[in-house]
Amino acid sequence: MSGHNKWSTIKHKKGALDAKRGKLWTKILKEITVAAKLGGGDINANPRLRLAVDQAKAANMPKDNFERAIKKGTGELEGVTYEEVSYEGYGPGGVAILIEAMTDNKNRTTPEVRSYFAKFGGDLGAMGSVAYLFSKQGQIVLEGDLAEDKVMEVALEAGADDVALDGDAWVIKTAPESYQAVKDAVDAAGLPVIEAKLIMAPSTSVQLGEDKLKSFLKLIDLLEDNDDVQNVWHNAEYDEPEE
Repeated sequence: MSGHNKWSTIKHKKGALDAKRGKLWTKILKEITVAAKLGGGDINANPRLRLAVDQAKAANMPKDNFERAIKKGTGELEGVTYEEVSYEGYGPGGVAILIEAMTDNKNRTTPEVRSYFAKFGGDLGAMGSVAYLFSKQGQIVLEGDLAEDKVMEVALEAGADDVALDGDAWVIKTAPESYQAVKDAVDAAGLPVIEAKLIMAPSTSVQLGEDKLKSFLKLIDLLEDNDDVQNVWHNAEYDEPEE
């Protein structure tokens, strides 16, 4: 679940969903195109583009694919023009949900998102209704069998805010402006990265009971399955349902 703040809860579900849907590349390519359009095609001078290309490489995307996306963004190749939009609302059980989307037709995307919320008893709110509950944060997840001293040394010396073992993975948290330096240090040290990205971390959480959990998970699945939705962030805490 891409929006959850507990790695031990989300890891297998997110991986299974991304693999099953085969939509991860599409979302990354869209991000690369927009990042290149806004900040130029030089990876070293465009942090947002560098982050997106890192995601592409982590997803084993061929170089030709993301290089074409960069050229579409800079105008060297013809491509679709995307608009960045966000949606905010409350889902089942009062869970705050923040959605980041990129669309070539807002008049299509907005009604679709609104219908998902309505279907599962949620409410799509006005801008600012839940965004204040989230803040941008760097998150780097490493394999959990690494020595604590090594992870701590590399991460904290590079400027990380926090390092903690969450289930069977190390989770490094950073300020947004420190993310790239920490990621570079982790890579230079050869530490095995499971996932690295900027997230929207919730400041508070809502404990979700079994009575609301099924509806909530269906709503999140619908949102994440939408081609225009890039990221879904939420503040739900829950026990993972049995398969």
